[in-house]
Amino acid sequence: MIMHIVNISGYQFVELTRLPLLKEQLQAWARAQQLMGTILLAEEGINLMLAGEETGIDAFIAQLAQDERFAHIYFKRSHSDFVPFSQLKVKIKPEIITIGDRTINLDTTATNYLAPQTFKAWLDAGKPMTVLDTRNDYEVSAGTFHQAVDLNIAHFRDFPVAVKQLPTEAKQQPVVMFCTGGIRCEKASEILLREGYSQVYQLHGGIIQYFAECGGAHYQGNCFVFDDRVLLDPKLATVQPCLES
Repeated sequence: MIMHIVNISGYQFVELTRLPLLKEQLQAWARAQQLMGTILLAEEGINLMLAGEETGIDAFIAQLAQDERFAHIYFKRSHSDFVPFSQLKVKIKPEIITIGDRTINLDTTATNYLAPQTFKAWLDAGKPMTVLDTRNDYEVSAGTFHQAVDLNIAHFRDFPVAVKQLPTEAKQQPVVMFCTGGIRCEKASEILLREGYSQVYQLHGGIIQYFAECGGAHYQGNCFVFDDRVLLDPKLATVQPCLES
């Protein structure tokens, strides 16, 4: 089966202004390239999930990179044989990932990014650490890393309270957090630093990038994604497409 559709996801925390004008601009660029998906804009930054033909995706990314605020967005890529979005949505929101704490200053976050290959090597070696899943309970139920701590939260805004329940000894060793693509870990990292954790890491690119580089090593199950593919296996192949009845 030839999978000719390219799916990208990426984000950038950066101060944005004139959001209605930016919304119109990005919407026009995406439509010109016949892309489908969702773009979220807030004063704190941008979050994108788009799909389309490779030429259109590449053209959109090149156009986006002409704006220095978006020139260094790290995009995760996967492929499918269908477009997993029914339309293009560009929305202005209070936050690009909702946690309900507008005091988080990501410019001062001292979190270290951990490359997927390094994380795998740590798992291979049995390195003492806390592996923390920052996702919601229904996402965790689809699959997670073998030794990951499940906070059993229904919404990401529950994360700040949930981490207070972690054992105090967790503060004495590295904490490696992960989510689907990395965006939730940006804010989660700041929360842990506030709670007194000093060795905070986040899996660079999240589960999606780990699958791309390391496959399913140390992972059990699939990864829930927020589009019509629903579940991706460690080969980044669709497990359960959402079909209309």
